Amino acid sequence: MEGLPETTLPEVAFAGRSNVGKSSLINSLTNRTNLARTSRTPGRTREINFFKLNNGLILADLPGFGYAKAPKTLVKQWTRLIDSYLKGRPNLRRTCLLIDSRRGAMKSDLAIMDGLDEAAVSYLIILTKSDKLKPNVLSKTIDMIENILRKRPAAYPSVVATSSKTGHGILNLQNHLTDLADLAATY
Repeated sequence: MEGLPETTLPEVAFAGRSNVGKSSLINSLTNRTNLARTSRTPGRTREINFFKLNNGLILADLPGFGYAKAPKTLVKQWTRLIDSYLKGRPNLRRTCLLIDSRRGAMKSDLAIMDGLDEAAVSYLIILTKSDKLKPNVLSKTIDMIENILRKRPAAYPSVVATSSKTGHGILNLQNHLTDLADLAATY
């Protein structure tokens, strides 16, 4: 944690399972093709990568949790870093917890939600790869996750469905992040 940059800007963290699309989503949000490096191999992001947007907001791309093609000791090390970051970063305004829309909320996602609720860290659920589902299936997935969120004190009450491939939901998420930056600027 002591090696992370200090800043006064509000931060939004992007967390989720390995290969859920965190880096791809950051690239879509910033309209850049390779700002955040993407890979088909699980576990390529091994550090917290920070991206400063217009001197108003910082996006933090976190290593994925779950399966990774990396040594177990390294995975444990970055898992501890993620946990420390999420629970102890003073400028963290929201965590975007990405969930693959095809898989729904898995045990590991629920465990992260438990930790965020316990630490009172505000989080927003973002469904990725929504282009892979038919609209009625996506709608059912959103309803199912929103039902889970009703019982969670730190959760933002609605879900944002996105597709980095088609751009679906990107503007909605950009507006959400802009509101966070604007709100932070008033303090």
